[in-house]
Amino acid sequence: MTGTPGRPLSSELSEQLISVAVDILAEEGWGRLNSDRIAARARAGKAGIYRRWPTMAALARSAVSRFTLVSSPPAGGSLRDDLVGLVDRWARPLDREERAVASIVGAARHEEELRAGLDQALVRPLAEAVTAIGARAADRCAPIEPSRLALLGSVLEAFWWQRFIAAGDGAMAPDQVERVVDDVLMPIAAPAHTMRQEPAPV
Repeated sequence: MTGTPGRPLSSELSEQLISVAVDILAEEGWGRLNSDRIAARARAGKAGIYRRWPTMAALARSAVSRFTLVSSPPAGGSLRDDLVGLVDRWARPLDREERAVASIVGAARHEEELRAGLDQALVRPLAEAVTAIGARAADRCAPIEPSRLALLGSVLEAFWWQRFIAAGDGAMAPDQVERVVDDVLMPIAAPAHTMRQEPAPV
């Protein structure tokens, strides 16, 4: 957290300002996040905001980087179980934190601070989850080739970004989620020998 020399910054006020910033991002969008609106909602002075964060992008990064938008699913009995557990969130509407993230995805193309926040909230935890799924597959004696695992991570990330930029509330129908798992993710992730069809008996 950025600060200027002087008396110690109040952690309670810092938390309040971050919470207000998240509310504004989630409810009104990145374009409405400014020190006047934050100060009015938090009933705080603007100086207190800029003592902590020199820009609104720095504040948004501080807020978003606290989120964990992807978690490794509980260990399932199969690769498919693991993938379904990883993406089951796609069947639910965006929550407050996800709406805040969705509001900065476009601006992050031009703001390094915002990209860093999204990396902390989504990209890194997703990579960790994919690595964990790969380790579980190896434990089941069905390892996923490194190139397939890397492609799986890239495709999952693309679907997650699409969740944030799509029109509506971001939710997919549960059957659509399962179709993505079966028709897109499993063919990428499953070792080649598990995808081959046995020849039909003559």
